[in-house]
Amino acid sequence: MPKIKTNRGAAKRFKVTGTGKILGFKAYGSHILTKKTRKRKRGLRGSSVLDESNARNIRQIIPYL
Repeated sequence: MPKIKTNRGAAKRFKVTGTGKILGFKAYGSHILTKKTRKRKRGLRGSSVLDESNARNIRQIIPYL
């Protein structure tokens, strides 16, 4: 059986923690920031752990990370 190719776009956007959880960045934090409150923009900074339903899909496209 050949190896599965890693989706390079996903590999650059997601990270796997030591315990196997998937870290990703939050949505809506890149543009149209003028109408968003300071508190909301602060909450969009940094990365967060993906919920299991999304993490399952990400694990399929980045199998070796």
